[in-house]
Amino acid sequence: MILVIAEKPSVAQSIAAALGVKEKKDGYIEGGGYLISWCVGHLVQLAEAAAYGEQYRKWSYDSLPILPQNWQYTVAADKGKQFKILKELMHRADVSEVVNACDAGREGELIFRFVYEVAGCKKPMRRLWISSMEDAAIRSGFDNLKDGRDYDALFASALCRAKADWIIGINATRLFSCLYNRTLNVGRVQTPTLKMLADRDAAISTFKKEKYYHVRLTLSGTEAVSEKLSDAAAADELKAACETAQAECISVTREKKTVSPPKLFDLTSLQREANRIYGYTAKQTLDLAQAFMKSDC
Repeated sequence: MILVIAEKPSVAQSIAAALGVKEKKDGYIEGGGYLISWCVGHLVQLAEAAAYGEQYRKWSYDSLPILPQNWQYTVAADKGKQFKILKELMHRADVSEVVNACDAGREGELIFRFVYEVAGCKKPMRRLWISSMEDAAIRSGFDNLKDGRDYDALFASALCRAKADWIIGINATRLFSCLYNRTLNVGRVQTPTLKMLADRDAAISTFKKEKYYHVRLTLSGTEAVSEKLSDAAAADELKAACETAQAECISVTREKKTVSPPKLFDLTSLQREANRIYGYTAKQTLDLAQAFMKSDC
């Protein structure tokens, strides 16, 4: 048996459909030599600060900084059942290898590896790396599975990011909350992003109109435009210089190009286009696409 672990139930169902696996069980799908299950997002995560000592259960300035030496992990409280199912499947005697079918990216690698390691699995691991959920792409991906250890560096990068988020988030949040006697959430990503939004909002609020000038040179069949000039005198000087001079075309370039019709969407290109046109997030596009596929069936 080959155990395939996807990131979400919907992805597991798509993989099962592509591979012809139909027998639904509690928390997985079985058939044709495959067991296909899922993680429901982040099943396993870095433990909270209190796991490293009772002194960290209460927020206090004196207990900072919190810098774990031996990192601990915990199973999400509301996802214990699915983790137990995955652990039992990993340790089944008839399972010979495990396929990481989580999303093709750093976060997907992290989600799978956390479950794989906390479950104590030692069986051979291979990686499904696809960006399209079409049946043909899924089957092609399974025909070209990679050695899971080829992605150790990707996992190390994801783990580094997760630990950085934890260290900065836990320590900075507690520090500023203790200093200002209110809960102030600080994060590696959210705080710089909030600063960018605040700066942009301030720039819009304090915006003042400024007069500027363009000098336009109208030619036969084309037009040349200067850059913005804030000084009216400089604009007049450039205009006068153009009026007394003869325009000269230095070079002409002509190109003949052939444009092919666009290819059909894969998931990534569909998400990009839906965001550009409608402002949908990647998750909204995925949910809509999956809902359409289900209704079409």
